[in-house]
Amino acid sequence: MYSCNGRIAIRPNLDSMKYYSTNKSVNEVSLKEAVTKGLADDNGLFMPERIEKLPESFFDNIHQMSFQEISFEVAKKFFGEDVPEADLKEIVYDTLNFDCPIQHVNDNIYSLELFHGPTLAFKDVGGRFMARLLGYFLKGNKGYVNVLVATSGDTGSAVANGFLGVEGIHVYVLYPKGKVSEIQEKQFTTLGQNITAIEVEGTFDDCQRLVKTAFLDENLKSALTLTSANSINVARFLPQAFYYFNAYARLREKRIAEEVVISVPSGNFGNLTAGLFAKKMGLPIKRFIAANNENDIVYNYLKSGSYEPRSSVQTIANAMDVGDPSNFARILDLYGHSHKAISAEMKGYRYSDAEIREVVSDVYHKYAYLPDPHGATGYKALEEDLLDGEVGVFLETAHPAKFTETVERIIGVGKVPLPKKLAEFMKGEKLSVSLGSDFEGFKKFLLEEV
Repeated sequence: MYSCNGRIAIRPNLDSMKYYSTNKSVNEVSLKEAVTKGLADDNGLFMPERIEKLPESFFDNIHQMSFQEISFEVAKKFFGEDVPEADLKEIVYDTLNFDCPIQHVNDNIYSLELFHGPTLAFKDVGGRFMARLLGYFLKGNKGYVNVLVATSGDTGSAVANGFLGVEGIHVYVLYPKGKVSEIQEKQFTTLGQNITAIEVEGTFDDCQRLVKTAFLDENLKSALTLTSANSINVARFLPQAFYYFNAYARLREKRIAEEVVISVPSGNFGNLTAGLFAKKMGLPIKRFIAANNENDIVYNYLKSGSYEPRSSVQTIANAMDVGDPSNFARILDLYGHSHKAISAEMKGYRYSDAEIREVVSDVYHKYAYLPDPHGATGYKALEEDLLDGEVGVFLETAHPAKFTETVERIIGVGKVPLPKKLAEFMKGEKLSVSLGSDFEGFKKFLLEEV
């Protein structure tokens, strides 16, 4: 079995990219199989067998390229051997029909606004890209694919809207009852058609457990074709690398990209993992920061070297309420399970709800910039961590209007304007199915749906 195991491997021949499991007890698979299966048969996460560096000429000219042009060049390194160039270009350009601008906040801190897609959240890119790629692979298939996705907030809306109306695919969105904002909930419970929302009595970790257990159940696998659209799916997490290249390009446009530090609000760690892949491909990022809320499992790992998952706790930055981040398995694999190597690449910070509220208020009142609770953690980490001569970028992962009630209470000034896209969702009728957190009940529901 060929594996990069954290090293960059470049092979001269152009045979199709293979994907191996982080548990390394099953054979490698093709891109098509990795995308359609979602999770490996040994419960591991798929990883590309190699990470190819981009040429120096790419970085020399990156500031002259658009978001779409940059992303297409990056996508070719992972998907170009399996998807014809014309088809891949169409997928990338259709997915990225919006910009992700850099905004100056104060001093040497900038925000990369990732909320200009259809659901105003950073996960729009991964959700739409996966929908298009899976649709490409299913062309001509007579079978039906069922997509299972657990969400703590924005994943559900991004995936549901990305797959809405896609022929041959039905999406089941599992979300924890009472633990997502009203606007987030409306974005995936009002769609109907091929989207079914399942309201689970439990936490996000319960939802994620149900999805993972479904992939291992032989009765379900024989009755249904299942895949996942969480960031455990390679087609969901890899496209998020596009953001990091775009951030660097936009800084280069401003001639301020010498010593770049990127702070990532982190929950399931798919976004930060994509950033680490970008660095392996040659992107000159000095270091990454994992900004956590009170779900600080990885923060504690970075300090102690011990990974100890636990039940998640509810916070005002709900998309980060994850007690056992799936993608941390990819980070461990990428760096050969070396705590020293991982700690050299990224630092961790964690903030309480009270601290997050204070940051939202301070940034808004001092600098006239309104972050959402997730982006606020990224900003605060930069404020604490940046050294002289460094430029910091925090990822603003969702529009603050998605957390209207929370944000308005914090800033105490009028109402946060609701963008037209969100206002339309709020008019819809909630359509959802209520289930407990036991797997047998979930399994019975899926089998009855067939």
